[in-house]
Amino acid sequence: MRKLKLQVQMTVDGFIATLDGEMDWMVWDWSDKLIEYVKELSEPVDCIVLGRKLAEGFIPYWASNPQGEDAIGIDKMNNTPKVVFTRTLDKSDPKVLKWKNTTMAKGDLVDEIMKLKNQDGKDIIAYGGAGFVSELIKHGLIDEYHLFINPAVLGNGMTIFNELKSRQYLTLIESRSFDCGIVVLHYEPKRK
Repeated sequence: MRKLKLQVQMTVDGFIATLDGEMDWMVWDWSDKLIEYVKELSEPVDCIVLGRKLAEGFIPYWASNPQGEDAIGIDKMNNTPKVVFTRTLDKSDPKVLKWKNTTMAKGDLVDEIMKLKNQDGKDIIAYGGAGFVSELIKHGLIDEYHLFINPAVLGNGMTIFNELKSRQYLTLIESRSFDCGIVVLHYEPKRK
């Protein structure tokens, strides 16, 4: 079965965005070592899953082949098959379809993720937003957490753990700090 990895930027106090969705607190002056970490994390990935809200920003950004981004990262984002999870977008929505290798999933989240996990292939990686990632966590679908803790504290904001109905326990696999101030925590769920 394929693994579903979560890569998410968050603050020291556990928020992924301000209450109005701003993410201007994120550190983007990444060291070569952090860039290499992300390349190693995404190398065995052959499917990206996104929530609709985040996809609406990701799609135009990566499809524009942004200057200043690593060419390998641009290639990975644009050429890896992507699945956008939505209840509201129409399958013919040009914002989604103009991004190469992109399909939409409109069915039950658990069923759709399990179909992807049971397909042949390499790892799957999930990117936010808060609602989408919260649902993945709530249903125990994440196999690896890669939490990029930024040196910022918001006091309040959007979290990805607010939908939990019971405690989930994690095993720390690795922690790494980087010169830019980001600490990456790699956890896996403790399975019963």
